[in-house]
Order: sequence, then structure tokens, then C-alpha cells
Amino acid sequence: WLHILVGIAWIGLLYYFNLVQVPGLAAYGDEGKARNITIDKVARRALWWFRWASIATLATGLLIVGVLPDYMKDFMNHEGTDAANAKNAAITVGMTLGILMAANVWMIIWKNQKVVIANATNVLSGGEANPDAATSGRRAMLASRQNMIFSVSMLFYMVGAAHYYPEVFEASPGNANTFVMISVVIIAILQLNALGIFGGIKAGNKMLWPYESHKNAIISSIVLWAVLFGASIAIMAVQS
Repeated sequence: WLHILVGIAWIGLLYYFNLVQVPGLAAYGDEGKARNITIDKVARRALWWFRWASIATLATGLLIVGVLPDYMKDFMNHEGTDAANAKNAAITVGMTLGILMAANVWMIIWKNQKVVIANATNVLSGGEANPDAATSGRRAMLASRQNMIFSVSMLFYMVGAAHYYPEVFEASPGNANTFVMISVVIIAILQLNALGIFGGIKAGNKMLWPYESHKNAIISSIVLWAVLFGASIAIMAVQS
């Protein structure tokens, strides 16, 4: 239950940033001082809870793996066509997404938001604006939107591993591993895209369409879920 509790805090704040704060700050228009005050007084606090909730979620998840007896026994390696292989494949995809999302929080979002917050504080104190702040803010936004896109599938496969896949699907070790590998490739391509590997991070890059608005991110999250779920249906057998 602790894993679920801190996970709610983490993903809830992720949705707050993407659905409320980012669009809200954009609506400030030319009110630069108000925007900087919000960044300094509100975003700073929200980001503290956000990043540590991600660590707590990751830590409690790893504890579950380490503490539960025989959790990794015959992992995706049960003989024949077995529901346990489908369950293990589902949780592997969910864990992959969760770990990557936590890495995005600390290695991209927080790293770049520190620049944005420092710039807001400096400008409010009468200092010169940091010309790199806008680029840092965009990098953080792209990673945050990517996490939002990942979150739907992550939650589905985390919950589905316990309550859906073992009841509906079964798979051989080969099919389970194939599904995981295909999923990881798709996830990796999306992650690299959010980092700007395919054409940079500037607005106008059509590859960045999924991240240019929260509406696009919502659509993209549903598409990703549908693709991964479709792959699981195509690769793993539905129980008769």
C-alpha cells in the first residue's frame, strides 16, 4: 500500500504539472513577474514533493521485488504456455516504464528546472535573465510530457500484472520475452525522441508533436497504450 500511496503522489503531481501548471503559466502572457513568483514559490515546492515521491515510488517498488519470496523465481521462464509468463512480461514492461520515468525526473526534469527556478529567483531579485533558462524549461517540459505519455501504460501494466494479465493471457517464455523486447524498443524510440535525438528540441520539429500540448500528450498516451496492448494480444495467447 505504501508503494501505491507514494505513486499516487508522484503521478498526481506529474498530471498537475502537465494539465494545470504548464498551461497556466503559458496563460500569464506578458506577466513575467507573476510567472516568476509562481515558479519560485509554487513550482519549487511542487517539484520537491514530485522528485522525492518518484524516489519513494521507485524504492518501495524495488523493495517489493526484493522482499517477496521467490518473486524472481522462473521469471518469464515457466515451462510451456503459462499465465505466469504473461504476468511477468506485463510487470516487466510496467517496471521499465516506471524506472525510466524516475530517471527522467532526476536526470532531465529536475536538472533543467533548477536552471529555470534559479533564473526566476535571480530576475525577481533584480538580476539579469539567464538566456539558457528557456531552453532548459523546454527540455524539462518535453521530458515531463514524455512521462505523462508513459504513465498510462505504466499504470496499466503495473495493475494489469496482478489483476488482468494472469486471468486473461498466457505465454511461452519466448513469446513473453518477445513482447517485452518489442515494448522496450518502442519505449526507447519515444524516449530518444523526447530528448531531441530526431531533429532537435526546437518548436517546429514535427517529431515533437506528442509533446507540444497536454492534449497531444493525452492522445499520444492512449495511442502508446493501444500499441502495447495490441502487441500483447498479437504475441501472447488469450486463455481459452
